[in-house]
Amino acid sequence: MKILLTGGGSGGHFYPIIAIAEEINELVKENRLLKPEIYYMSTDPYNEGLLYQNNITFKKITAGKIRRYFSIKNFFDVFKMFWGSLKALWAVFRIYPDVVFGKGGYASFPAVFAAWILRIPVIIHESDMAPGKVNAFAGKFAVRIATSYPESADYFPKEKTAYTGNPIRKEVMEPLSIGAKEFLKLEEDIPTILILGGSQGSHKINDLIIDSLTDLVKNYQIIHQTGKKNITIMKETADVVLLNNLHKDRYKPFDYLDLLAMRMSAGAADLIISRAGSTIFEIASWGKPSIIIPITKSNGDHQKKNAYSYARSGAAMVIEERNLTSNILISEINRIINNKEEREKMSEAAKRFARKDASRLIAKEILSIGLEHEK
Repeated sequence: MKILLTGGGSGGHFYPIIAIAEEINELVKENRLLKPEIYYMSTDPYNEGLLYQNNITFKKITAGKIRRYFSIKNFFDVFKMFWGSLKALWAVFRIYPDVVFGKGGYASFPAVFAAWILRIPVIIHESDMAPGKVNAFAGKFAVRIATSYPESADYFPKEKTAYTGNPIRKEVMEPLSIGAKEFLKLEEDIPTILILGGSQGSHKINDLIIDSLTDLVKNYQIIHQTGKKNITIMKETADVVLLNNLHKDRYKPFDYLDLLAMRMSAGAADLIISRAGSTIFEIASWGKPSIIIPITKSNGDHQKKNAYSYARSGAAMVIEERNLTSNILISEINRIINNKEEREKMSEAAKRFARKDASRLIAKEILSIGLEHEK
């Protein structure tokens, strides 16, 4: 059997694909099936080590991104999309997979389009509350559609759509509490706030934290994922802001949190502040209360829709960027941290929202469709 996985070149698309590939390999062992050939088609490999660990062959393609706003790049990306689709058609024809799984994003379009032309079964997964352009297109011919949010089913044909939740790697799901405070050099009895700005970091959140830092370290210790490009300026600015401050060591900036550091940080955190991308599902799996700050100008306003969908579960509260001030942030942090009953309610709501079997459900369907097509 041959399986082709495809998705946009961001962590929000790549890591769920890896989670599904892990489950495919696990199910193959459990059911004593012949080992499938698994391919990943995108604009870049993102993490070659994880592809290698999961026996996935990378196939590079070209893809164009059509923006919803005017940009001269749209003109050139139309040609990239056309050329990428032709190349993908030939590449997919040569592989001729039994099933194609699309995670969405502009980089998935060439492979999904090629599968449509070649009449290869397509399964898609939508991470956001409202579908992006590629999944909206693919949803018209996909044989199965999985969604991360229950409301997303309204955008697709109901008879072939299932609410599965978002695939998360098993290693990421379980926070590590034992040894976390020693590992991160945290004080024992001080509440801990974990701030996640995504792999690139968030300038808006970073600036806000700097403005709030003097007040925050009075009562809290902060683990802050700043993004690799921002770490130097954040450290230098924090050193100036906290000069001679007795609690300056309570601010812990990191450019990037690797798997162990992320699990330790999640285990130590009493509250998490995050954007409204796929990190929401990791926070839910950890069972942690959170403050979600959606990006104002995300494509199709999907981050705001994601944030409010998650907040309706009772697991989080939302602060929109237009209302984002130091006073409001600190007020909300104090309200949640100082109310144990509220924190426990949010934590339980997060656990109810989490669908820890998402990867396995999708992997089973991929294998089922693949085996059927192989016959």
